[in-house]
Amino acid sequence: MTSARALSGDIILECRDLSVGYDKPVLEHIDLTIARGEIVALLGGSGCGKSTLLRTIIGLLPPLAGEVIVFGQSMYALAPDERNRLLRRTGTAFQQDALFGSMTLEDNVALPLRELTQLPVAVIREMTRMRLALVGLPGLEHRMPGAISGGQRKRAALARASILDPELVFCDEPSAGLDPVVAAGIDETLLTFRAALGATLVIVTHELDSIRKLADRAVMFGHGAIRAVGTVDELARDPDPEIFGFFHRVADRSAATTSAASAS
Repeated sequence: MTSARALSGDIILECRDLSVGYDKPVLEHIDLTIARGEIVALLGGSGCGKSTLLRTIIGLLPPLAGEVIVFGQSMYALAPDERNRLLRRTGTAFQQDALFGSMTLEDNVALPLRELTQLPVAVIREMTRMRLALVGLPGLEHRMPGAISGGQRKRAALARASILDPELVFCDEPSAGLDPVVAAGIDETLLTFRAALGATLVIVTHELDSIRKLADRAVMFGHGAIRAVGTVDELARDPDPEIFGFFHRVADRSAATTSAASAS
């Protein structure tokens, strides 16, 4: 199954016959294209390889075979300095927020601007505060990461990942471990990124509520390969027992959680 949207417009990311892993492949022969402006969710059970794939497409783990084409360039064919310049057009929010505990939120978010631009201090400060406001953290610029909630740390990490206005943003389990209300707020923040910044988003997640709200397409991995690609509704109707079971098992848990929360 293939979304019409994925076949139109500017292709911003492409995997060509890609194999990823460490001593041996975790995923093999991955062919995938992502169009500018899409939100694509990478799905699958624990150990299926989706996070390993993410590490390869963000430049942290060279592929075992095949190519990663980003903005029309074969990323791993580039010299390291050229690859780094290319990757500055992307941003990544890791599953663990990776904020520096000894730095304020303002300093954490401002770090890419200070390291990679020559902007004046006053401009960096203003940009940082505006970005914190965009993710729903106005007035918290002087807080330390240890003094805010897990959901707020996730938002701050998204602010830092987006501070250079990347064209392509990668998120690894952005709402993992958060309660449903906070997770919904993270989803709204990600939608704001696309609306306000025109960003393309690639999200590794297993949260069905988030997938349904965010994803134009979902890519399901299993048994070392892509099992299916399509809208969430298409995948939920897929006759493959494992794919159908994955979506409906998650849906049942989500419904049970919602009922329990309503009763409490």
